[in-house]
Amino acid sequence: MVYPCVVETTLGTASLSADVPSISYRSTCRLSMKGKCRELIALRHQLAFAEKEFRIQSSSFKSGSMEMKRTLVVLIVLFACATANAADKVNAKTWLHAKVRSMPQDVRGPFVHLDGGRILALNKGGTIFSSDGGKSWSKSRPVFVDSKQYELSGPYIVRTTNGTLVLAFANSAEMVWKWNDARRDADPGTRLPTYVTRSTDDGKTWETPQKLHDEWTGDLRRMIQMRNGTIVLSSMQLWNNPGRHVMLSYSSKDDGKTWTRSNFIDLGGNGHHDGAVEGTIAELKDGRLWMLIRTNWDVFWQSFSDDSGVTWKSTGPSRIQASSSPGQLLRLESGRLVLLWNRLMPTGWKTYPRMGGLYNKSSPQWSSIPASASREELAMAFSDDDGKTWSPHTIIAARDDQVSYPYMFEALPGTLWVTSGYGNLRAVLEVADFEPQKKRAN
Repeated sequence: MVYPCVVETTLGTASLSADVPSISYRSTCRLSMKGKCRELIALRHQLAFAEKEFRIQSSSFKSGSMEMKRTLVVLIVLFACATANAADKVNAKTWLHAKVRSMPQDVRGPFVHLDGGRILALNKGGTIFSSDGGKSWSKSRPVFVDSKQYELSGPYIVRTTNGTLVLAFANSAEMVWKWNDARRDADPGTRLPTYVTRSTDDGKTWETPQKLHDEWTGDLRRMIQMRNGTIVLSSMQLWNNPGRHVMLSYSSKDDGKTWTRSNFIDLGGNGHHDGAVEGTIAELKDGRLWMLIRTNWDVFWQSFSDDSGVTWKSTGPSRIQASSSPGQLLRLESGRLVLLWNRLMPTGWKTYPRMGGLYNKSSPQWSSIPASASREELAMAFSDDDGKTWSPHTIIAARDDQVSYPYMFEALPGTLWVTSGYGNLRAVLEVADFEPQKKRAN
C-alpha cells in the first residue's frame, strides 16, 4: 500500500521579469526501511535539484525593465514505500564527493584479503574472487550446497591470522516475521536465526553452520579479530514484553570453532525498531572493545568491554549525534579510527520529521518515542585518540532517498572501498584526501 504525503515549501526568491510565470518542481521520492513504511520527507536534496533546475530555467528568460521578486514554490510529492527494494528501484539521484570515485564493479561485499594479493567477496549468496584489485571478479561459487536451507542475510566475514575464514550471517531461509500491532510485540514464532560457518581452504568448502541463537536479529554490523586472537561478533535479539531489541556479542578464542555469548545490553523501549540495535565495534589501543549502538535517542549509545567481549559495561550515551541508523567503525592501517554514519539530520537542517512515538499515527509501531531516520547523507570522520575527539565530518555521498547501512574495507593501505546496503553505493576513496593532516614538529 502506498501512502501519499504532499509537502509545499518555499525555496526562496529570485529576481525575474514580470512576465515570467511561477515555476513549480515536482518530484517523486520513494522511501523505505526494512520493508516498513517511511513517511519521511527527504527535502534537502530534492530542493537542491529543484533549485538547480530553477536557475537553469530562469537564466533563459530575458530581463524586463520592470523587475519583481517572485517566490519559487516547490511542490514535492513524496510516497512512502511498503518494501525496501522499491527504494533502490526508483530513479534516485546520487551525489558523490568530488574526491570519491565509483568502484569498477558492482560488488557490495563484505570483503577479506587472501594470500597473494587476492580479495574474496560475498556476493548474492556466493563467494567471488579478484586478483586485480577489484577490476574484475571470478564467477560466483555457492557457500551452501543446499540453498533452500541457508540464505545469507546481513553477513560479515573475517580471515584470521591462521588463515581461517569465519562467516557470520542471519538465515533468511528460516525468517518468520509476526509483529502484533495490538500488543506492540512480536508474536510467538518470530525468528531470524544467526549462524557462523568456517572455511579452512579460502572459501572452497565450508563447514556445517553452527547456530548461535534463534531470535530475530538485524544486520550484523561488525566482526573483528582482536590483537590477542579473539574473534568478536556484534549481534542483537528481538525480545518480548515489551517488544524491543537488545545488543550482545559472541566471542571465540579458537578460530570460530566454539563461541561464548556475552551479557545483554538492554536499553528498554517498545517498537519493532526500538531498543539497542545493530552495534559496531572496534578494538581500542588499550585492548578494550568499544561498541557504538544504534538507538532512537538522537545519539549513538556506547559500551565497553575489557574482557574481549564477554562482558559489556559502562553503557551510556556517546557524544556522537546520529539518526536511527547503524554506523560502522574501522581501524585503519595508519592506526586512526574512521566512522561512517548517518547524522541526526541533513546539512543545514534545524529540525527533521520524526517517525515512531506512541501518538504518531503514521508509524506508531516504530518506537516508543519519535525518532529521526535521516539517511540522505553519509558522513565520515576520523579520530586519533580512540574516539574521544573527532575530525570535522565530511559528507562523502548523498542521495534523495537514502544511503545507509555503510560498509568499509581497506583494500590497500589508505584506500577505502565504501559500499551501502541501501542506496547501492559502490565507491572508492583515498583516506589522505579526507583525514586531517597531523601537525609537523618544528
